[in-house]
Amino acid sequence: MTENAQEVEVKYAVRDLAALEAALIRRGAVLSPPALQDDQAYAQPGWEYGQSKIGVTFARLRTQHDRHLFTIKRPLDNAMACLEHETEIADREQMHEAVVAMGFRPTVRIRKTRRTTRLAGVAICVDEVEHAGVFIEFERTVSDQESGAAVQDELDVFARSLGVELERMADTYDSLVRAALASA
Repeated sequence: MTENAQEVEVKYAVRDLAALEAALIRRGAVLSPPALQDDQAYAQPGWEYGQSKIGVTFARLRTQHDRHLFTIKRPLDNAMACLEHETEIADREQMHEAVVAMGFRPTVRIRKTRRTTRLAGVAICVDEVEHAGVFIEFERTVSDQESGAAVQDELDVFARSLGVELERMADTYDSLVRAALASA
């Protein structure tokens, strides 16, 4: 049996962006220039918000700097520990039509400005998400045989070692944006 890659992340709402940026600099992390990401999320037939995401396949189309990526994710331990497959595509609109033809339905459009860095083998993303706020994600890619929850515990310790106020979030960006738009 071959191993698949599992993307494991923890996400936090950021209360003080300047303090976070200073903490990253103190640790030697330099954030990349900002990049706009335009994501369209898709849900598998039969899945609705409020239901568990574990074991359900979700799709995403992302555009960044005129580059289009198609991604599918299937949460394992929780919504932020997923088997993931991703590939670059030439035509976003044609891929959208193909995803819809496969039965997936568009759910939420997520637009964010992302800056990235790496520190101690951890990918870090600082995201300013339209309608939802500022967040930081800490991410590692591991074997699907590893416990996503255990890796998340390690990432949480790492995040808290920065010494800034962070509020851990259990929801993915699509759920956060959807909730923000519903309460507006």
